[in-house]
Amino acid sequence: MQNILKLLGAFILLLFFSCENNKTIHISFNQGSSVLKYGVSQLEERAQESGFVVQQNELDKANKGIIIITKNDSLNPKLEGFRSENISNIKDDGYKIIRNEGQIYIIGNSERGCLYGLFDLIEQIGTDFDISKVKAKQINPAIAFRAVKINLPWSPYRPGPTNDLHIETSKDLKFWETFLDMLVKNKFNAVSLWNNHPFPYMIRAKNYPKSTPFNDKELAEWQTFYKTLFKMAKERGLETYLINWNIVVSPEFAENYGAKEYFDRSKLVKKYTKESVTQLINEYEDLTGFGTTLADWMGNWGDEKMSPEEREDWIKETIVDGIKDADRKVKFIHRAVLSGDPKLMREVIDYADLPEKTIVEIKFNWSHGHSTPNLSLTHSNDDGTIMSGFWDPKPENFFIAWMVRNEDFFVLRWGDPEFIRDHINANKTDYVQGYFIGSEGYIP
Repeated sequence: MQNILKLLGAFILLLFFSCENNKTIHISFNQGSSVLKYGVSQLEERAQESGFVVQQNELDKANKGIIIITKNDSLNPKLEGFRSENISNIKDDGYKIIRNEGQIYIIGNSERGCLYGLFDLIEQIGTDFDISKVKAKQINPAIAFRAVKINLPWSPYRPGPTNDLHIETSKDLKFWETFLDMLVKNKFNAVSLWNNHPFPYMIRAKNYPKSTPFNDKELAEWQTFYKTLFKMAKERGLETYLINWNIVVSPEFAENYGAKEYFDRSKLVKKYTKESVTQLINEYEDLTGFGTTLADWMGNWGDEKMSPEEREDWIKETIVDGIKDADRKVKFIHRAVLSGDPKLMREVIDYADLPEKTIVEIKFNWSHGHSTPNLSLTHSNDDGTIMSGFWDPKPENFFIAWMVRNEDFFVLRWGDPEFIRDHINANKTDYVQGYFIGSEGYIP
């Protein structure tokens, strides 16, 4: 059994035996896995709704991806005839459901894949917990990175009543619990949170303590909010990312340390930004990654515009160096918009030298991705031509994730499945591995 388990990133074995009078289900799994524990809780809830008593048992912690479910804990799992080729074609967050002599296997290369397999099982057995409904299947995702974009209503990119309307809701962790549950059940695997300047809500900068407007009690409440949110997401197999808008500081920093709130390219602001990135990563252990955008407060609308090289140098010396100085490795999102240069961007990503591929977010058809599945232009250039430099030559240390915001429809929430299939089929390549979807200001 151990030899087989070494082949699996994650593995779930479900055993069901027909016994009319036995209403106890035994669930054995590695309870040290928060992702599997969350998935088992969902299965347990369905079992209890159907009148079963659930008994959870600890499984060998070395087997992080095994779950054994049986109606009789004296019966052992049978792995005879189970071969490595059963799992060799499972990719990324994919999973396989196999039925074999009264046993049901859910197999994945990752805990998240197994979690999706559990949700598939829950959907198949229905409200009556009918095991006979379960069908063997294999699912592999077409797109590896499946993210939702949310513009937070505090320190907003575009202030106004639309954002103000959502402040209290967005501070309510019950809202986020429900929202995250919805995301994982629909197989999203990342949440990206965007606002102008997140740092004052999350840290008291060691060298610039007056950059936050909050006293210790107020800041502690914000810190508890963010840490709880990131932890809840991680338990559901969801990655979390913060994205800020480059050269901007808080009004408090500007007032107390003699800086401009926007487009201050001084050494002071550069040092503050770099140190804040490092401190934030160190203080929020469940945060997956950090990102930034290459436009807006870089003089796009002022008299002094930054060249593509100046923009990338700023990102390199603040965001990237801040990430490199942190105590742990995180992922990086580089947003490519407006006056970017693919060659210079590649040099910054090479300099970052991160263990995981960088995510390069590009607006599909200038955010109007629901207008047509055919790529006509991006938001990465000024003249309307496609910036082939992002994918030619083929990138090795980054992949592209299209941004498709719902700016070209206002009533339909999620769009048309057939259109989405056409969109993915028309634009999926070996260098396009992701999508961001979401709203610019409205929070559903």
